[in-house]
Amino acid sequence: MHTDTKTFQRDPKPAFWLFKTEPEEFSIDDLKRVGREPWTGIRNYQARNLLRDQAKVGDQVFVYHSSCAVPGVVGVAEIVSASYPDPSQFDPNSDYYDPASKPAEPRWLCLDVAYNRQLKRPLTLEQLKTAASLDGFLLLKRGNRLSLFPVPEQFADQLLNMEHAQ
Repeated sequence: MHTDTKTFQRDPKPAFWLFKTEPEEFSIDDLKRVGREPWTGIRNYQARNLLRDQAKVGDQVFVYHSSCAVPGVVGVAEIVSASYPDPSQFDPNSDYYDPASKPAEPRWLCLDVAYNRQLKRPLTLEQLKTAASLDGFLLLKRGNRLSLFPVPEQFADQLLNMEHAQ
């Protein structure tokens, strides 16, 4: 009998993501207070597919405050669950209710994130725009409307370095 001895190795280094949130709705302070929270309300198919196909437990998340006076990266969280059907799509009282989505065939996914830490100082959108080392970073591309996306390692490293720069 022939057996396949091929083994699959997972990349031991976690990936980085950027998740946008409006601080009036759910801020890094709220995440710190509750510790762990389902990241619900994703209503973009591309973002949903990224959650489903690429996000994994242990990945790190840059929390970005958007639609506020001073948008910017404010903290770090960790993905602590695989994706699962977003319960808000089935709740008629939710802002994220989707009457076309059925429990047997859900359209939308969420996952749980856990608070890690706040940045020593927020990295404002204006600071990010002036950093030559972030040239090509998706957050800074005109017309980007994704509420979450993977952050390539070189940009993740640069964001972490910027946190400690004076």
